Parts: sequence; C-alpha cells; structure tokens
Amino acid sequence: MKSSASTDLASPTDTLTAIAPLTFRRLRLDDKGLPSQVLGGRGVGTAPDALQTPLMAPEGAFFDAWSSGAELREHQHGCVRYVTDGHWLHGRAVIDESRLGMQASAQHVYADLFAVLAENECSHLLRVWNYFAGINAEIGGTERYRQFNAGRQQAFIEAQHSAFDGSPAACALGMHGGPLTVSFLAGRQSPIAIENPRQISAYRYPDTYGPRAPTFSRAAVADVGGGRSVLFISGTASIVGHESIHLGDIRRQTEESLANIAAVRGAAETRSGLAFPAGEMIYTVYVRYAEDLPVVREVFERSVGADSSAAREAIYLNADVCRAELLVEIEAHGFAHTRSTI
Repeated sequence: MKSSASTDLASPTDTLTAIAPLTFRRLRLDDKGLPSQVLGGRGVGTAPDALQTPLMAPEGAFFDAWSSGAELREHQHGCVRYVTDGHWLHGRAVIDESRLGMQASAQHVYADLFAVLAENECSHLLRVWNYFAGINAEIGGTERYRQFNAGRQQAFIEAQHSAFDGSPAACALGMHGGPLTVSFLAGRQSPIAIENPRQISAYRYPDTYGPRAPTFSRAAVADVGGGRSVLFISGTASIVGHESIHLGDIRRQTEESLANIAAVRGAAETRSGLAFPAGEMIYTVYVRYAEDLPVVREVFERSVGADSSAAREAIYLNADVCRAELLVEIEAHGFAHTRSTI
C-alpha cells in the first residue's frame, strides 16, 4: 500500500537542490488581478474566483500563491485542473455534489485526484484543502461532513493510498455556498506525517464521529528544495483526545487551538530537528460567528506576538468548522532552513 509518509527527511544526496524550490507568497491583489507563473493557490476576499468564505480581516483581495519559477504545464483530468513543473503539482477539483450526493461526490473527486498523482512524477500529497457548503447540515439523517469522510476514505483505500498512518495534512471547512472544492499540493518526495501528542489521531477516532474516520494527519514536514523544509499544520481546533472542549467559550477554544498548534510544532521539531517559530508561521483563522472575531484576534495576536510577521500576515475567514460545537479553527504553515545553500 502506498503511503504519503516517510520516517526521516531526505538525506543530503536526495534533497531537491537541483530543481527550483517551492515557494509561497500571500499576495494582496491590485487591479492587475491574479499573478502569473504560479502553480496555484487560494483566492479570498474580493479576489477573482475566491472561496465563498467571507474575508473578515484584513479587507481586500488576497491570493495564497505556490510557485517555483520553473516552466509550467496545465492539464485537466476529470474534475481536476492542475498545473505542474515536473517537480511540484497544484490541483483544484470542483464538483457540484447535488446530483451524486456528498459521499459519492467526495469519492469521485478523490478518485480523480489519485488518478492525477498516478500519471505524474509528483505522486506524493503534501497538503489538501477541502471546502463545501453546509458542512454540519444533515441529509438523510447523516451529517454532510460524515458523508464526505466516508467518500474520501473509500477513495484512499481504492487507490491504495494510506487512509490512516501517513495520510496527508488537510482541513475541511464549510463555505457559505458553492460546490465541493478540493485543492491539493503534491511533490516527488513523501513528507513526514506528524501527530499531536495531546490528541488521538483523527483517523483513529471512535465511530461516534461517524462510520468512517477523517483521513488526515495533524501536520506534515516536507523538503521543498533550496535547503528549506515546510511544516504544514492541518486545521486545528479545541479538541483534546478526541473530544471537543470549552463548549460555547470562544476565548478558551481559541487558546486551546493555539495550544494544540504549539504541541504539533513541538512534535515536528522533535521529529525533524527543525525549528518553526510561532511568530514566523503563516496562519489562516476560520471563525464560525463574525461577532467572535475581536476575541479570536486578540487571543491569537497575544499568542504569536502582536508585532510578529504572523500577526501581520494572518487572514480571518468566516466559515463553519467540521463539528457544530467548534467555533474556531486555525491552520498554518512555515519554513525552516535545513542546511546552508551557499
């Protein structure tokens, strides 16, 4: 069975120094629109083709751009449009699930995603972003998020990719409308899957959370070339063990989410030997109720440092979280130097 994880970072002889390194920029867009020469990314706010998750702060249009500077080729397979330079690949799958239903649609999207990976040398998932409307709504007596989990896991199993240990870093958020949208980033080397010592791995949740567990790891560390590695932290909420805590308390849920992120960063540092300072990470904060934004922002900025680049670069989106009782979810990524590039 294929796995998205490895036990160690690539050795110096296997690192990605001979290729254009993968880079990230959170761009504030102007009237010129989307940037050129990017693998792909995510638009928010007033950006063209932005997610239907309102941008609460800061105002404007932003695009989270992944690029390498190398020559790009664009392709389509089924519902997936993707761009690759032969070393990195960014794809975006979009499907209207109203015809097939959520479970079958999720399975279909991921089947097309895995078909793309199978026909490319960029066959290792590094990070996945899942978005769809009505994430907590029930259809036929089953929550849509649980239906999504069932379809996603089945696609992993059928493609012989690990749905458990070594599954990719990911998030799943509820948009205010629009189709099921799955974006993903892939490369030629497998990342290191990271778990949170304060939590049960999501793929080992008891069946009280649905017949199929969520298929993701808490984080992943990947070599991105140029002597750097990236830590991808999955969507992180106020969960300890497998239980949601601090119900109804937005301040304490935000604090608990940040405590979990700190635990993941610590686990990643132990596993990889690399440091990912909190104040240098790039964060996206999802807040269920817009009126909670001031409290969430105050707690977040106090945690990462009000004058840090993390506080300046963070974006806050109005979105639903995968459990109805959870009020906030935070994702992040950051880079570390693995060796001298001189």
